[in-house]
Amino acid sequence: MTYINAMENPIKHFGFNSQNYKWLLIGLAINILGYILMIGGGSDDPAKFDGDELFSTTRITIAPILILAGYVVIFYAIMKRGSSSISSSISAEKSETEAPKKNK
Repeated sequence: MTYINAMENPIKHFGFNSQNYKWLLIGLAINILGYILMIGGGSDDPAKFDGDELFSTTRITIAPILILAGYVVIFYAIMKRGSSSISSSISAEKSETEAPKKNK
């Protein structure tokens, strides 16, 4: 593919499509929820210690699981391929550029 052909047929897509952004925002929302659940547990009075509030199941177990799940969803959003129409158009462009090479 020459430079002129590349300028005539620019790639009309970016790495992310609307589905990727949807999954990315879902993953970010899960992460934010996990961090919000992890907040707190402290006391205003330094002489008072409330172990049940500080070491609750929500802060020790549920919040870290949500944070990890959020990162998994974000990773999925980044790695997810686009729709088949984009990949088929790319393969069609490749076959068009390879066809003249075979004839030479």
